[in-house]
Amino acid sequence: MASINQCLASMARLSLATTSRPTIQSTIPKYLAPSIVAQQTRYASGRPSGPKKKEKKRRQFKSFRVDRLDAMQQFALCDAVRYARAFEVGQNPLSVKYDLAVKLKTLKSGPVIKSRIRLPHPVKTDRRIGVICREGSALAIQARAAGAVAAGEESLFQIIRDGSMDFTAMICDQGSADALAKANLGRLLGPKGLMPSVRTKTISNNVLGLLKEMAGADNYREKEGVIRLAIGQLGFSPEMLAANVKAFVGQIKDDCAKLEDQVNKEVHEVVLSTTHGPGFSLNGGFNPTEAGARIKYPKTELGNERMTGIMIPPKGIRQPLDRIIFMREPRQPLLLLVILFVPIILVFCPAILQLAE
Repeated sequence: MASINQCLASMARLSLATTSRPTIQSTIPKYLAPSIVAQQTRYASGRPSGPKKKEKKRRQFKSFRVDRLDAMQQFALCDAVRYARAFEVGQNPLSVKYDLAVKLKTLKSGPVIKSRIRLPHPVKTDRRIGVICREGSALAIQARAAGAVAAGEESLFQIIRDGSMDFTAMICDQGSADALAKANLGRLLGPKGLMPSVRTKTISNNVLGLLKEMAGADNYREKEGVIRLAIGQLGFSPEMLAANVKAFVGQIKDDCAKLEDQVNKEVHEVVLSTTHGPGFSLNGGFNPTEAGARIKYPKTELGNERMTGIMIPPKGIRQPLDRIIFMREPRQPLLLLVILFVPIILVFCPAILQLAE
């Protein structure tokens, strides 16, 4: 049996319950209570209460997608150059370059190709190279004579800190590697891709040889299974482009052969394009084909008139043609002259008759 103190405690809780925590019925009139309760009710979520459906997982491909070459039209180098030049009419020749995209058959995971090449006919001739070596040494004097813009340690570091550098590449002597690490210039040179390192072969004991190699060399790197490089200027002849393409594709094949023990890579497709034009898949030939040597004038909604003033590339181009304006050449110029001069004669004929009277 409960004691008197326990009974008094329970009675006290019951008596204080309404004052400490008043209920809706005790404070609000009964005819208003249902609406207040409805406002305080939490609405259920819109998610269905049934079992969740399993989402289908997308198929993950281990290799990069490649196109079927037998299902597309390919071009000889001369044909591709001819069509590419048509897209650059009216552009500044100095701002247009030929670009080459080499697509590889490769896995998404694994090592990538990254190297440097010196083309037989260099594209970029405005490279400015800085050499990090001992201040005032014979190596610094020889580097400046070989074409380096600046050479030294502290003087070169100060130029980099001031932000007045205009280098396109940096080379470091092996003896100055510790000084470069202590200078802590990675946050300034790293984002621009100018930080010398052993991995990129820009720290070497043979600085002069590396300087001569980089003077006309271009760096390339595989990205998502494609290697891109500017292969020539608009003024290059097809023979000059062919030499550059052959050298570039040949070096990529050598790079793929070096990685055979790690991953299987091979060249699948080579595409030539220009700065403002589409890409043309190359078939490995050089001389123009018979079909590519002829200019076709297709029929349009304007009628069957022959189109002049523009060269139309055939099918197989990777980008659609947008807003191509054609000039119409009428087949009956005599009829056009009659249409133009008849209104003039009708206007001046009454005046001539009046003067004659």
